[in-house]
Amino acid sequence: MTDITTDSELERELDAAIDRLTLEEKVALLTGRDFWSTVPIESIGLRSMVLSDGPSGVRGPEWDERSPSLNLPSASALSAAFDPAMAHRYGAVAACEARRKGVDVVLGPTVNLHRSPLGGRHFEAFSEDPVLTGELAASYVNGLQDNGVGATPKHYIANDSETDRFTVDVRVSDRSLRELYLLAFEKAVVESRAWLVMSAYNSINGVTATESELLETPLNSEWGFDGVVVSDWTAVRSLASAGADQDLVMPGPDGPWGDALVAAVERGEIAQGVVDRKVRRILRLAQRVGALGTHGPTPLVHVEDGLRFAREAAAEGAVLLENRGELPWTAAELRRVAVLGNNADVVRTQGGGSATVLPEHTISPLEGLRAALPGADVVYSVGAINQVGLAGIPRERMTNPVTGAPGARVSFRDGDGEEIFHEDRLATELVWFGGTAPIARAREVEVAFRYLPAQSERVDIGFAATGHGRFWIGGELVIDEVVVPEGEDLGAAFLSPANRVVSADFVAGQPVDIRFVYESPARDDALAGALSLNVGTRPTVVDDDLLIAEAAETARAADVALVVVGTNARVESEGFDRVDLALPGRQDDLVRAVAAANPRTVVLVNAGSPVLMPWRDEVAAVLVGWFGGQEFGHAVADVLLGVSEPGGRLPTTWPAEQADVPVLDTLPVDGALVYDEGVHVGYRAWLRSGAAPAYWFGHGLGYAPVDLVGVTAPASAIAGETVVVTVEVVNRGERDGKQVVLVFAERPDSSVERAVRWLVGFAPVRVAAGGTASVDVSVPTRLLAHWNDGWQYEPGSYALRIGTSAVELPLASALELEVEV
Repeated sequence: MTDITTDSELERELDAAIDRLTLEEKVALLTGRDFWSTVPIESIGLRSMVLSDGPSGVRGPEWDERSPSLNLPSASALSAAFDPAMAHRYGAVAACEARRKGVDVVLGPTVNLHRSPLGGRHFEAFSEDPVLTGELAASYVNGLQDNGVGATPKHYIANDSETDRFTVDVRVSDRSLRELYLLAFEKAVVESRAWLVMSAYNSINGVTATESELLETPLNSEWGFDGVVVSDWTAVRSLASAGADQDLVMPGPDGPWGDALVAAVERGEIAQGVVDRKVRRILRLAQRVGALGTHGPTPLVHVEDGLRFAREAAAEGAVLLENRGELPWTAAELRRVAVLGNNADVVRTQGGGSATVLPEHTISPLEGLRAALPGADVVYSVGAINQVGLAGIPRERMTNPVTGAPGARVSFRDGDGEEIFHEDRLATELVWFGGTAPIARAREVEVAFRYLPAQSERVDIGFAATGHGRFWIGGELVIDEVVVPEGEDLGAAFLSPANRVVSADFVAGQPVDIRFVYESPARDDALAGALSLNVGTRPTVVDDDLLIAEAAETARAADVALVVVGTNARVESEGFDRVDLALPGRQDDLVRAVAAANPRTVVLVNAGSPVLMPWRDEVAAVLVGWFGGQEFGHAVADVLLGVSEPGGRLPTTWPAEQADVPVLDTLPVDGALVYDEGVHVGYRAWLRSGAAPAYWFGHGLGYAPVDLVGVTAPASAIAGETVVVTVEVVNRGERDGKQVVLVFAERPDSSVERAVRWLVGFAPVRVAAGGTASVDVSVPTRLLAHWNDGWQYEPGSYALRIGTSAVELPLASALELEVEV
């Protein structure tokens, strides 16, 4: 849109477009055209709009490695930087990627809270704190929408875990909703004016999210939302939601509205104005993204190199938990470096599920260190097998049997066995969720390639799919089995299906023909056009003790050792919650053995959410890298070698023992998940419980000691005002450094139940070596209010505590809150 077009002109354009539509056309607009796009209507100049999963990148309308996407660090890594400016750049980089792929709307950011560390999509959300989450979400939204791409804060509301996510009824008090879960969304809507919001699968206090009054109050009536409420995919299940403030049903073209909604309007059961209101919002979105009339998309206003940003963002989010004088390493002093652990080589750069994007390449920690240390001998040992499930076949190990090029031939056949479509693919981890492949018509799908082993070894090889699969190695049928889903969650069964394998011996350089045939059943549900298959390998069962011993010997002969530990796709993913917080496999034993062999052992944690680290006091340093995006390995090397500061601080409290976690449960009872902890979530719950975690919210070490030495703040404020707290900091080190300043409020003698303390403001600050700086932290007094059928202010004195974590608070100031009557 051009800047000279006024709001009134835009509204008149909407009026005219709506007046020209028939009821049938209006209703058609309210359900998607297909998996990823909306219905176009040429007569009013409306093109189809494309929506795409993110939020840590933009996949586009096809899940296809032949159309790669930039893979940014996960949301937990972004939030660890505590930097709204970084979040704005992150959104802008995602917008550039969206525009490159022809995407109008990114389905992100994920704004749910880290209520329990067991939450399966913990990596995809920002924090346990609503203020930190809200600030970063608002900045992310601005970064996208400033560049003409719609943002979709999700999942509205209280969708904070995955168990029974389609049916669970979250029982939560109005106060907790307002002070925690809604507060996390509020700034992205009220100040950043998000163009969409996604409604969740779950129910809230007995009403499904797509029919909830919360879509009207506070979203519309109080926050002024004028955008589109789009459903999570298949979340709309009845016509009843059409009478609520749900606007767009996805996916399409089938759904519960359609002809039923037309008939309901004609019978007078649903007012014409209800439909017109929804249509107006969809057309307003089209104006904003340049899909209606002659308005083109907003010119890009922020463009930067995506790979360079991904590397910088990963370093900015890296959290140094422990450092006993070990880091940073000096590159010139390193002759032999031991890199150990499954995740050091088979790295996780992102979490599993719909947030997955397909990067052109990824850099592992092993690759990153080898590139950064060309003069050193960087040696690798796996140490402990962490892989669960199958790793796809690398393209350089496959030859397409039809074209002779690298890759595999995928054939789709009808019920008579005749080929109706084929694709030449470069990967064997395959997902069709939209696109041109005739999934619904195909009764058989075949994946075929010639496999060239890189080394002589015995591996488990097979397929992952839900249904009947047959698998041939060198012409011999070795698997013929029907695979049933593990659990009842459709998302997990689709995106992370169970696998079947056989052990086979391969000889380096000797090619073997591989063929997998999947019998595709006829379906008529919303996922009839979707399919997920994987052909791949995993290490066979090995002598774990031998692997650990070999890794320890590798470490013993090195100057330093880096052990990379972490989770895998069957631990952190959409569709299921975690079973526990322990590292999978023998990784704890590996760390202890390596630390005993080499006192200069550094551990890198490659996980999107908290893990237990019973060895944390036995190693020289611990660095959390999260799911660090496709440039992860380069960023890790930058931090380890001191090229970059470890810029992150914990956005969520990490426990020492699972039994100590005060809010842990994600398992519904009789269909309900009760948030009986009230407003005491995250560090608030830890403070109330009296238990000590391993690391508090906000904890993180830098390479330069930056201390907080003074505070200036007003002595009083009127309720509703925003005050500014100015904090003086000093860098006592010999290199530039970063600190994150946190401001908490306390009201120990409150007449209402409150948290021991709660975050009311934060700001990052960078300080030159030996220098001083001041940083202003804005504190809205609204964050001192509590909800009781409206925002209520309790007059009197509040303590503002200023520091670097929920318990490291060296500075304080008193604020007298005055309430006007």
